[in-house]
Amino acid sequence: MPTVRFTNTDQEVEIPIGASILDAAKKVGAPEGDRCGGVCACSTCHVYVRQGESLLAEAEDEELDILEKAFDPRHNSRLGCQATLEKNGEVEVEIAAESIQAYLDEHPDAG
Repeated sequence: MPTVRFTNTDQEVEIPIGASILDAAKKVGAPEGDRCGGVCACSTCHVYVRQGESLLAEAEDEELDILEKAFDPRHNSRLGCQATLEKNGEVEVEIAAESIQAYLDEHPDAG
């Protein structure tokens, strides 16, 4: 089973193949935003993939277009809602600052 590790929070979780990084974040309560509900309509689930990018489905044009609107996009940026695990192994991600802020805005009691 694939494993996702969130470097910001030192949380790790196993998720089934086909699940997304956002699914993993929700499973362990990692502070990853999802204002649009995970339908690739915003960039609040923005993450940086530090390790294991080859285990993820390739980014499609729609995701790349949304990432252009994200704050501080980098070569390893992905939308957590679109980055699904296709293979077993470990994926290490850092949740972007804008995503953490979106999470805190959505969950004011978490801050």
